[in-house]
Amino acid sequence: MATKKPATPSRIADNKKAAYNYFFEEKFEAGMVLQGWEVKSAREGKVQLTDGYVVVRDGELYVIGCQINPLHTASTHVSPDSVRTKKLLMKKDEIKRLIGKVEQKGYTLVPINLHWKNGKIKCEIALAKGKAEHDKRDTIKDREGKREVERAMKSRHK
Repeated sequence: MATKKPATPSRIADNKKAAYNYFFEEKFEAGMVLQGWEVKSAREGKVQLTDGYVVVRDGELYVIGCQINPLHTASTHVSPDSVRTKKLLMKKDEIKRLIGKVEQKGYTLVPINLHWKNGKIKCEIALAKGKAEHDKRDTIKDREGKREVERAMKSRHK
């Protein structure tokens, strides 16, 4: 009887700050060009996406600031760089459409999360518009209001 590999959680890392700082217009899924040690570190959950952002260079998309910390057992012949710029893989027509949108005023590309799909690591990116300070305050107010309702419901059910 063959032993099954334990299912890895599909979410690797989330960028929670992105939802606070931006309004998401559209979401896209892109593949990532990674090195072997980065995939191993991602399996261990040593990924931080908080300060990440997407840039366009020569008609290609790259993630900057996505930190993948190397494992201590990383190979000796590889020099791991935890904040290496990683290339995103998407169809050419999608990339052209995104570049057109980003060149409009106020749009930016933000990585939302990293997740597993069919054994490959995918990056979900969003076409986003920055929030003003008063919008951020509204977000905090909504979150606190929901928390109060949850507390009231919880204490009511006891």
